[in-house]
Amino acid sequence: MNLFTVDELTALTTASNSTCISIYAPMERLGVETKQNPIRLKNLVRQAVEKLLAMGLREQDAKELLQPIHELDTYDFWQHQSDGLAIFLSPNQFRYYCLPIAFPELTVVGDRFHIKPLLQLMSGDGTFSVLALSQNQVRLFQGTRYHLDEVELTDVPTNIAAALQYDDPQKSLQAHTASSKGNSAIFHGQGAGNEDQKNDLLRYFRQVNSGLESFFKNQQAPLILAGVDYLLPIYHEANTYAHLLPDGIPGNPETLTLEELHTQAWQIAQPYFDLAKISKISHYEELQGSEQTANTIEKVVTAAYFQRVETLFVPINKNVWGVFNPEANSIQIHAQQETGDEDLLDLAALHTLTNGGTVYAVEQEDVPEHKAIAAILRY
Repeated sequence: MNLFTVDELTALTTASNSTCISIYAPMERLGVETKQNPIRLKNLVRQAVEKLLAMGLREQDAKELLQPIHELDTYDFWQHQSDGLAIFLSPNQFRYYCLPIAFPELTVVGDRFHIKPLLQLMSGDGTFSVLALSQNQVRLFQGTRYHLDEVELTDVPTNIAAALQYDDPQKSLQAHTASSKGNSAIFHGQGAGNEDQKNDLLRYFRQVNSGLESFFKNQQAPLILAGVDYLLPIYHEANTYAHLLPDGIPGNPETLTLEELHTQAWQIAQPYFDLAKISKISHYEELQGSEQTANTIEKVVTAAYFQRVETLFVPINKNVWGVFNPEANSIQIHAQQETGDEDLLDLAALHTLTNGGTVYAVEQEDVPEHKAIAAILRY
């Protein structure tokens, strides 16, 4: 799974682009249905060509612009899919993400990338991480309510022996494997007692925590630990990430399947997400009718653009097409998408996120007051 973070969003939306193509597609992961994946992508690329031609681009220029997408069509690419594929292409950018959301098929061409389908990964109830710990292995997973995928780690020690070898070269380590019942190896120094073993683990976990700092930079996703009981409080002591949850998954994570790990992790993450969202909705209701809330497209888009939105509730499967002119502070809304239009809901979400606000991508019926959009304002 490719990661999508606020930094990735910033890279997509701050670069100077002229013609931006955004393609979303659900992907089949198993069985003969996977043969539909390349066919689906070709159909969406064909839609992109049609939209580019409607904008006045020559057919040859359109085909040349889309060539990087055609080059993805390889056996290896199709063997490494998740539930959804998101592609972003412009004359000076090309990025794609295999993500754990089965996106509805969508092709958007405009003067910026369309990011709203990704809000499920970045919103207040988006992603969470699972750190599976043992003395023999460290693994990190990122997931949503839909799926869990392993993240390739760099700059993180693979086990306690590797960590302490470089942390303290003078310390002689021995690895004693417990009985053949599948227990992890226990590493300790010569003559070490229980306190020494705890200190070794603490040094080990501090290196793990340090190695993860770049991964968690600018993130707010909750982190869930998985490991045998005595390891979890030691990692809490070493941890500096502000969003580590107090509850963890007890037991040896190496004995769990990916599906079992996801099920247990979501049982911990879901109440956390639900509580945060309920709290924000209650706060909106307390402020309802005051100058600190807005519930029309015109007011919310303007407020988001001028960095006034603290919390945004936006329907994930709805588009409102139109044009926003920040200089004139005017909005035109169209019943159908017209040339030059953008999704105004997408625009509000983009500016809310990039200006440090929180976005909840929800079903239409879950938007406060059952409006097209709703926001809590900073002032």
